[in-house]
Amino acid sequence: MQIIREALILSKIYKYNTMLNYMFRKKILLFVGLFLIFAKISAQEKAFLQDPYLQIGNNPSPKTLQLLWQTADTNSIWSVEHNENGNWLKNEAPQITKIEILGIITHYVYRSAFTNLNPGNIFAYRVLKNDKIVFNANGKALKSFDQPNRFVVFGDIGAGTTEAKQIANGVFNAKPDLVLVPGDIVYDNGTISDYNKVFWPIYNANSVDSVGVPLMRNVPFVAAVGNHDAESRDLDAKPDALAYYHYWDQPLNGPFSIEGGPVIPVLKGSDVNKKAFLEGAGARYPVMSNFSFNNGNAHWTVLDADTYVDWTNKDLLDWVAKDLENSQDAVWHFVLYHHPGFNSSIEHYEQQQMRLLATIFEKGKVDIVFNGHVHNYQRSFPLTFNPFNRGTLMVGGKEGKSIRGRVVPGSWKLDHNFDGKNNKKPNGVIYIITGAGGQTLYNPEQQDDSDSWQKFTDKFISKVHTLTVVDINGKTLKLSQQTADGKELDAIEITK
Repeated sequence: MQIIREALILSKIYKYNTMLNYMFRKKILLFVGLFLIFAKISAQEKAFLQDPYLQIGNNPSPKTLQLLWQTADTNSIWSVEHNENGNWLKNEAPQITKIEILGIITHYVYRSAFTNLNPGNIFAYRVLKNDKIVFNANGKALKSFDQPNRFVVFGDIGAGTTEAKQIANGVFNAKPDLVLVPGDIVYDNGTISDYNKVFWPIYNANSVDSVGVPLMRNVPFVAAVGNHDAESRDLDAKPDALAYYHYWDQPLNGPFSIEGGPVIPVLKGSDVNKKAFLEGAGARYPVMSNFSFNNGNAHWTVLDADTYVDWTNKDLLDWVAKDLENSQDAVWHFVLYHHPGFNSSIEHYEQQQMRLLATIFEKGKVDIVFNGHVHNYQRSFPLTFNPFNRGTLMVGGKEGKSIRGRVVPGSWKLDHNFDGKNNKKPNGVIYIITGAGGQTLYNPEQQDDSDSWQKFTDKFISKVHTLTVVDINGKTLKLSQQTADGKELDAIEITK
């Protein structure tokens, strides 16, 4: 506004001067006009703090999706409409959650549900503010049981690096129906500030460029928590931590848990800071740490594999077993979590706690387990594993009390006959580490040193960032590990 006032003063000074000054005055007024136009555009852009993006919601189905957006505006009426068959249909009024946390601008998360979608179809939608359209995009409904579908898995993504941006472009170009993230959604502390810096600008950009892609507004993301998402629990040190529970809408069908129990540690911080977090997180905390859902003819079990979780707990193990038992109508069974139990990298080798679930996965007919945490790509032989016992809990840190992981010895059987080309029927579970989504790569020196791999490892790629593309068509699955520009580095096919 100061620029406008100065420009108007100048125009008055020159009002009665010569033609030269008249021309100068015209330039000043033109400048004022352009400033007002840009100011108007800027105001329109700021209708959102974060643009709308899609989620599968608490009760996912091929006919429903959830749309979320963030705004600081408290005085407007918001609505959402979608169009598949030529008619614009209005969603029910959105739900609103206030996020009022120390050090963060107070804002509101709006949630609007799409219903009665045509499974697998692309649909147009728009967001209206006071009956004026402020956002347009196309969404893609989840697939039904009989429809082919493509999904992309890539972990350790929110690093803000050049490689993260390149991989984001690769995911966009793969044209997935669903995107899944096996943890470490944002670095370094899972905070609202981290999301604002290294997540939304890359995965929900307004256009395709070297910075980011308009992916989340078109395709729903699903995410498991990683250590960088959930280990920061001192809300006095980081009041905006645990942003996962503010910004993701996923099923709430996980095991019952209380703070300080086997699933979730105790929150630290003042009563004021804890209250602010809990009001923003709502029912999502802490149950959204573990959940399951169906997509197409596949069942997904999503778990929190962080070292604070006690995966020796019988109630937790029973929940996983029951979830898989109740999903046997699905053709495919996948599990998604962060810390891999079967890992050949030097990095994080001691964190083997998830091996304790191997026998449950085998009984539940799990086909593939997808992990992150280790910043490279690894594919195991199909394997079965028998843990000898609960393993040895490892602690460390300066105080000697920080849990580092659990070493779980046992015996495994490997299916060396499966090659995914001539023999497409694996005998055992395949474990995939796909943690090369943007963070610094781990152990590139091991890629060409197969003697450094564990015997269960069939493929090890650690010199380049990659993403996993999977196509399912009935009883056929094709997995392709690709670079950001689409070059295939590994591929297998499974048939049933």
